[in-house]
Formats: sequence, C-alpha cells, structure tokens
Amino acid sequence: MSLKSDLVKKLEMIPGLEDRPSIVAGGSAIFYKNKEIAHFHSGNEIDVRLTKKIIRAEGLIHPEGSKFHKTRGPSSEWIELQFTRVNHIDEVVRLFKLAIKQY
Repeated sequence: MSLKSDLVKKLEMIPGLEDRPSIVAGGSAIFYKNKEIAHFHSGNEIDVRLTKKIIRAEGLIHPEGSKFHKTRGPSSEWIELQFTRVNHIDEVVRLFKLAIKQY
C-alpha cells in the first residue's frame, strides 16, 4: 500500500470525511459534508484548508520549493502538508480533526 492510500483509509474512518474527485484541483480530494477541504498534489502531499488561526497556532509554514503554490501568502487558509513516512500520517490525521471542527 502507498502512503496516500494509508492516509485516505485513516481519513475515511472519521465520520463525514470521504475521498472523491477534486472540483478544485482535479485528481483526488477529501470532502467533509460535501465541501472539499483538501486535495492531493501527489502521492505524498496534500493541500488542506485548516484556517489561518490553526496554521498559526500549530506553527505550520508553507513548504519551501512548493511546485504548486509558489506564491501562497501567509494569510492563506490553506497549507500544503507533506507526508513522506508512515509516522507522518497520524499527524496529518490529527490536523484534519482540527480542520473539521470549523464546519
């Protein structure tokens, strides 16, 4: 199994989250209550709508060398999360649980 499929499997265990085709970016996306809250850029990178407040509180920063959002500003509600190891998946799931509290 790939890291992406492992992540999707864990996310789909959270009530209300589901993997569907992206309306925003094409490819695969995660929806909550029929609203796209994340979309995959690759097999190990996902763009998540966390809100500025959560991004700041968690100390998250836009990844250097982003291929997809080179000019994304610090006031964006979206953040790219990279997961390159199995132990990163639980952290991404934790952040999703924070994200869905806003809906």
